[in-house]
Amino acid sequence: MLFAPDPNIEAYMLAKKSAEKSYPFGRDVAVFKVKNKMFALIGERGINLKCDPDEAIIYRSMFDAVRPAYHMNKEHWNTVALESDMPEDLIHKMIDDSYALVVAKLPKKDQNHLIGDTIP
Repeated sequence: MLFAPDPNIEAYMLAKKSAEKSYPFGRDVAVFKVKNKMFALIGERGINLKCDPDEAIIYRSMFDAVRPAYHMNKEHWNTVALESDMPEDLIHKMIDDSYALVVAKLPKKDQNHLIGDTIP
């Protein structure tokens, strides 16, 4: 049986334009990608999200549920324990930020497709 992430969190991520879920690392880890680039990974330890390095440190200092990401670049990725008192709206903001950081690194034509023609 495949690992099934929290249905509310999963639905929120899959509602992002061009978001897809796969299991490239095995049955216990769900990976969420946009244009074949990972913006989230969910496993038993929590959800890994890309983060601005300065914000990553701030989140870690503010919340016990946020720590450097397991098996990821700890400067740019945080793990958020989903079984915690983290406000859902803050988790959604962190998902939004992760998605936006990944989209910002895509080619301009893909960025325009995903967020409209607002990129200079």
